[in-house]
Amino acid sequence: MNPLIRLGIWRLADPKISITSAASMTIGASVAALEAPLNWSWLLITGVAFFCMEVAKNAWGDVYDYDSGTDLAVAPEDRTDFSGGKRVMVDNLLSRSQTWLVAAVFAALGLTFGALIVIRQEPHALWIGIAGLLLGWSYHGPPLQLVYRGWGELAVLLIDGPVIALSTYLIQRHQLSLDVLLLSLPLGVFITAFLWVNEFPDHDADLAADKRNLVVILGRRRASRLLPLIYLSGFLLLLVMPYITQLDSAVWWGSIALPTAGLACYWTWQQPETFYRHKPVQPLALLTFILYPIGICAALNFTGQIW
Repeated sequence: MNPLIRLGIWRLADPKISITSAASMTIGASVAALEAPLNWSWLLITGVAFFCMEVAKNAWGDVYDYDSGTDLAVAPEDRTDFSGGKRVMVDNLLSRSQTWLVAAVFAALGLTFGALIVIRQEPHALWIGIAGLLLGWSYHGPPLQLVYRGWGELAVLLIDGPVIALSTYLIQRHQLSLDVLLLSLPLGVFITAFLWVNEFPDHDADLAADKRNLVVILGRRRASRLLPLIYLSGFLLLLVMPYITQLDSAVWWGSIALPTAGLACYWTWQQPETFYRHKPVQPLALLTFILYPIGICAALNFTGQIW
């Protein structure tokens, strides 16, 4: 295989972004593991299906962002490892047709594994799978193009929070779980915060291309003031969870993500225009949504506190 094509596919499969699915699966699988042993074969198939769809979504998203001009307009000083798209077309790693081919191949693989799950393991996974597919396509794709209309952040919260976590649990236990739903909401919030800080470097390019995500709509300064509130909403939900559900206070172990979230907020607040050039805010936001499910997994499986 041509080395440029190989590099292009690797970029589209970027583990820094695909890890969002693994984080959400951890929530669903941790709750399922308390009730009965996990079926590791189906968990692996579920993970592969999500991974394939993630790569497909990255590929078609890169095409639409390229066509809109936003990826082309990102200034060199504003490029980071976490934002600016995958740039496989901008950097001439893949042609437009090759990028669409990657999207089609990985979407076909993801749908094949999804069909296997529906046929052999859990028929009701079809409906939540369709919902996730529609949201995933509509993030960039027409006719909705949610990320261009100020709704992309909500789509990410729903997909990378409840949709993936509930799907994982459903495939294991053949039912839905309120506990999984509630535990996945803070994760969705934290992943949305990760997306939020990744939109700052692209602000000028997105504005020029009329990609009206919420950071563009609000402007960098006001968006930096909202970041602490986004994180606060997730941690407050975690705080009250033992009082509004049957979940034990052990779920507060998820607050191990608080220090990284706090530092990310501080640096973003201090330098909303340029923090991404010299402060590791984006890695901290990534670490925040990784630490949260680790804390929840430890709490649930070491203390067994779901009734």
